[in-house]
Amino acid sequence: MTAGAPRCAALALGLLGTACLALGVVLLGALPIIVREEVIKNVRIQPDSSFFQLWKEIPVPFYFSVYIFEVLNPNEVLNGMKPAVRQRGPYVYREFRDKKNITFHKNYTVSFLEYRRFYFQPDMSNGTEEDYVVVPNILALGGAVMMEHYPPSVRVAISTAFSFFKQKGFMNRTVGEILWGYEDPLLKFLNTIKPGLVPFNDKFGLFVDFNNSHMGMFTVNTGVDDISKVQMVDNWNGLKKVSYWRSDQCNQINGTAGELWPPFITPSTPIEFYSADACRSMRLQYKDSGEFQGIPVYRYVTPKTLFANGTDYPPNEGFCPCRESGIQNVSSCRLNAPVFLSQPHFYNADPALLETVDGLHPSEQKHGLILELHPLTGSPLNVSVRLQLSLFIKRVPLIIQTQKINPVVLPMLWFEERGVIEGHIVDQFYTDLVLIPSVLGYLQYCAVALGSVLLIITIFLWLKSKKDIQAKALQALDPRNGEPRDPATASLLRKNSSLNNNIDN
Repeated sequence: MTAGAPRCAALALGLLGTACLALGVVLLGALPIIVREEVIKNVRIQPDSSFFQLWKEIPVPFYFSVYIFEVLNPNEVLNGMKPAVRQRGPYVYREFRDKKNITFHKNYTVSFLEYRRFYFQPDMSNGTEEDYVVVPNILALGGAVMMEHYPPSVRVAISTAFSFFKQKGFMNRTVGEILWGYEDPLLKFLNTIKPGLVPFNDKFGLFVDFNNSHMGMFTVNTGVDDISKVQMVDNWNGLKKVSYWRSDQCNQINGTAGELWPPFITPSTPIEFYSADACRSMRLQYKDSGEFQGIPVYRYVTPKTLFANGTDYPPNEGFCPCRESGIQNVSSCRLNAPVFLSQPHFYNADPALLETVDGLHPSEQKHGLILELHPLTGSPLNVSVRLQLSLFIKRVPLIIQTQKINPVVLPMLWFEERGVIEGHIVDQFYTDLVLIPSVLGYLQYCAVALGSVLLIITIFLWLKSKKDIQAKALQALDPRNGEPRDPATASLLRKNSSLNNNIDN
């Protein structure tokens, strides 16, 4: 090997090290920008964005599970005793959602109607739709509370009508009838004598209007002009706020439609959505960070203040008239029926509610809301919304169907709407948003590390080459006079001296 070979090798390594270091530094600065721009481009609501088809027809399987509270002692309840209930179910339905009437507007918003369809899943259910269950008769007991302050003559007439059409305080009906409706002779009579007198057709059921229906016209921001506003509700049915409640704060329509949220979420980002079923906006509380099938997520839960009464949480005063904390009176948006919304089994509610009904066992794991969001894109990967419907019943003078009922908020049912991203969708999500960015992230640090190592090796080789040349030169000197022994060595020393002077300069 010639004397210049080590120096040539050092020069080549130096150039390679510089290139690797430069690549790493460029990636360090450019990669976050590239990822951000890609997210912005794809989460906007536009026909050419990769999320558009997912937003239009959500491919994630949704399941609607219903648990009905069977009243075990209806006769005793009518005589003033504490109700005892037993949970039946779940009765599980596959829920399909798709958006129709999608209309883009010039102000960077888009309107749509989202339809829901439910199909019973016998293999996932604990029972069938033909199961008979004893439940409170909402028309009789709920109607009685609604008529409590009417003149005595009206209450007598109502009680007489109930008796004529055989309306009792409790009824034994099938799950299918309770949920999706049954023909009621009283409703049919009222609609015959005066169409439109009651806001029902001849059938009555808790979810009679759910199937093949939509939750109103939502208009949300597309994010084209401002990505921080994407998915945020601009108006619902043309309204900027509702009029169900007693304060502007409670009537506000905040957050998204509950499907997606804006990207680049931090733990301090407010997570809100407007629920047309609950007639209000709901804000969730950040719990912790974790992973869902290898994908980083933020976990959110319902705060204890969500359904707190105005005494325990003054901002909720607008939702009153209130009873105990943990239940919300939704009569103002449910035709004045004495219906209350809460978490299942009165979870996070005043313990006094549990003392009035036997058979309830609240649990965070079984009855708490679950929302796991991918913070980079604002996409929910695992969501489970759990809510309970209860009926306030009591004795109403002159309405004999209420007999001696003590006032009680009686749970009727609770339901869970759950969607979990799975299959090829979660695989693609993981590849595009976790694996590839992670590989590029490792690559940038590897490039910086490799470049630094190569430059260190270059310096080492350069110094070693210089030392080797000097050692050879010393060996070539004549010990008698210190002069080179031959002309070639002298020439080499002169070249080395000149090269070192140039480097030093």
